[in-house]
Amino acid sequence: MKKISKLLGIFLITTVLIFGETANIASFNTLHLGWKSNYRQEKIEGLASIISSFDLVGIQEVMKKDEVKKLTNELKAQTGVEWRYHISPYAVGSKKYREYFAYIYRIDIVKLLKKGKFYPEKEKSFMREPYGAKFQMGDFKFTYVLVHSIFGKKKTERQLEAMQMIDVYDWFKDGYDKNDKENIVIIGGDFNIPSYDDAFSGFLKHKDMIVDAIPSNQKTTIGKSGLVSSYDHIFYPYELMQGWYTGRNGVVDFTDNNYREIRKIISDHLPVFIEVNTVRDEKE
Repeated sequence: MKKISKLLGIFLITTVLIFGETANIASFNTLHLGWKSNYRQEKIEGLASIISSFDLVGIQEVMKKDEVKKLTNELKAQTGVEWRYHISPYAVGSKKYREYFAYIYRIDIVKLLKKGKFYPEKEKSFMREPYGAKFQMGDFKFTYVLVHSIFGKKKTERQLEAMQMIDVYDWFKDGYDKNDKENIVIIGGDFNIPSYDDAFSGFLKHKDMIVDAIPSNQKTTIGKSGLVSSYDHIFYPYELMQGWYTGRNGVVDFTDNNYREIRKIISDHLPVFIEVNTVRDEKE
């Protein structure tokens, strides 16, 4: 854990020096947060060290609500600033496996404007219905939707969910907050397929010019001996984000080449993030 903390400390300093007065939005699959483990406290401490580099984090694979509260308290202890969380009102999934979606954010930078809602699917097209809530960072207001797609026995199961992303986007843009005509919608999460898969083609051809901020060849999952798959994405509407999105994005690789140990203690995913201006840059 000392190696992890040292690496994350270097990242945090670099972020502050390079990025300056902006804010960032992240997505992180925390791997069964709340399940019994011999490393439960180490996991909380490690996750807090990682999340402290961000301002707003959407997390997937939350198994116990209380664990999000513990993580938020650990963030306060490590950073000395106030953090809050918002968690979905109930868990979604199958009868045997269900999980919550949650957001953790710094209250000096982020405001929760509107509590979340699940995507109201007409038919059972998702194993876990996407969940979205509305936030504000400075002047920037947006709806942040979280997704954790099915892995399933076949790739086609994942592709079928990816093909529904255009409907998810449209509902959160037009149905979730009808009073906001612009209503910028950002969708982040673990999609279990890369964004260059043909299943996303309709979504990426949306009139709002949807783009994945994370490079399509960027590996975001942690195998036993290295990084493996490009499953984690943050999709945003290109035109509507002009002046807001700084163009900076990426992943935080906290493994320090200890892949097997990190998978066991922290997670099997890396967090992905984008950076935004809190005051619109009119030059763009």
